Amino acid sequence: MLRLTAAAEPGAGPPPAAVVTEVAKVHDALNDAVPAKCVDRNLLIGTWNIRAFGDLADSWGTAPAGSEEAKRDLRALASITEIVSRFDVVAIQEVRGNIRALRHMMKDLGPDWGFILTDVTRGKAGNNERLAFVFDLRRVRPSGLACELVLSDDDLGQPGGADLIRQFARTPYAVSFVSAGRTFILVTLHVLWGQVPGDRIPELRGIAEWVANWADELESWGQNLIALGDFNIDRKDDAAFQAFTSTGLRAPDALNDVPRTIFEGQSGFYDQIAWFTGENGRPKLSLDFTGRAGGFNFVPHLYPELTRQQLSWRLSDHLPLWCEFAITR
Repeated sequence: MLRLTAAAEPGAGPPPAAVVTEVAKVHDALNDAVPAKCVDRNLLIGTWNIRAFGDLADSWGTAPAGSEEAKRDLRALASITEIVSRFDVVAIQEVRGNIRALRHMMKDLGPDWGFILTDVTRGKAGNNERLAFVFDLRRVRPSGLACELVLSDDDLGQPGGADLIRQFARTPYAVSFVSAGRTFILVTLHVLWGQVPGDRIPELRGIAEWVANWADELESWGQNLIALGDFNIDRKDDAAFQAFTSTGLRAPDALNDVPRTIFEGQSGFYDQIAWFTGENGRPKLSLDFTGRAGGFNFVPHLYPELTRQQLSWRLSDHLPLWCEFAITR
C-alpha cells in the first residue's frame, strides 16, 4: 500500500506530485524485492539502521541550512515510511533522543501500527541513541516481555569469558511478539564501533554468550529467539564475525551476498539477522524459515541529484535487511 496518508506538518502543504511519483517508484521496487504479506501464511522480519533518525524538517524539499541531521525532511520520510511498511516487524537502530521523525512516521503508518523503544543511552559511546521496534498490529502484537540485556557483576571480567569489563555501550533490547499463535523474541542491538575493529570483539562475544544462555533457559517454553541489528562486522569470517557466531548464532546463507551499505566499494557485513540452528547444543529455531531473505537497495530510486554521502543523511547509509518465515495457525 502506497504510504502518503498523513499529509504534512502544518504549513508544509500536501506532498508535491514529484514526491508522490518518487514514492510510487519505491513502492514498485519493493514489490520486486520483498515478498508480499500473506495473512496467516508468512512473517516478514526486518532490521534497518536509519542514520541519525531524529529530527525532521517541515519541508517537502531541501531543508534549511544547518546540521546534516536536519536535512532529513518530509520527502525523505515518505520513502522511509514506505520501506518500513513492507515488514511485519522491523528493528530500527540509531533512533535519536529527538523522536520527531519516528512520531511522524507512525502517524503516516496509521492506527494499525505500533512501536516500542528504549530510553536514550547515556554517555559518549551511547551516541544519544535508542533502539526501537515498529510493527504491524494486524499481523504482529507484543506478547508481554520487553527488557534490556544487562550484565551482572559476575559476567564482567570472567577469565575465558567475553572479556567485557563494562556494560554494553548500547544495551541490547529484547521484545517478545506473537503472530498467528507463534511467539518469538527479537533481540536488537547496535554494537560499539570503537577506535579499531578489535574493540568490537568483546561486545560481540558477550552478546553471543548472553543470548545463548538465554536461549537455553527459554527452550522449555518453546520460545524462538532471533538476534538482529547492526553488529558492525566488517567481513564474513573475520574475528568479529567469529565472535558473533561463537555460540551457534547463524545468519541465513541468503544474506551472504546482500549489500549492507549504500557506499560503493564497501562490502561490510555490518547488519545481520541470525538465530540458533541446533549447533553447539543450542535449541533450534522452531519458526520455519522459508529460505527467502534479502535487502532493499533504495539508491537507484531516490535523490539522483545528491551524492551518496548526502543521501545517507536523508535516508541512511545502511540498507534494510529482511527474512521471511512461514506462519500457519
